[in-house]
Formats: sequence, structure tokens, C-alpha cells
Amino acid sequence: MADKVSVDEVAEAMYKQVASAQGVKKLKPGDLNKMMAEIYGDRVDRDTCKLAIRKLIESSRCVYTYFGGSYIELPHRESAEN
Repeated sequence: MADKVSVDEVAEAMYKQVASAQGVKKLKPGDLNKMMAEIYGDRVDRDTCKLAIRKLIESSRCVYTYFGGSYIELPHRESAEN
């Protein structure tokens, strides 16, 4: 059996997925879990995905948004920041 994928590696892959979907589609945590299962197969489990999402949120690389459901997105830049 292949080695498990690290939380950092999963977090980076999730970040890339969220960044590429920004403005096109809002991704739910479950969507990211499914994407990681497609990419890494049985080398990643649900707990690793949960830890990776937590890492992205706590580091402020991604944020939770709510619009009829919880989604994970990149933080929005305020116009006052420009």
C-alpha cells in the first residue's frame, strides 16, 4: 500500500482547486473531499481532508462563506485595501 499523503500536500492541492474555481463555482468542503479522493485515491482519508481544510482556514488562505450553504473560498479583497 502506498504511503498516506501529508496534510500539507492535501492543503496545497485544495488551495489550488479553490483558486481555480474562484469566480466560477463555489466549492463545499465535501466537494474538496471528493476531488482529493479522485486525485490521491486511497492515499487520503476524510480525517486528512478535514485537517487540511482546518489548516487553510486557520492560516487565512481560505475562508468559509455562507450563501444557502457553507462554501470555502479565497478571502475577498476589500476595495478600501487597494
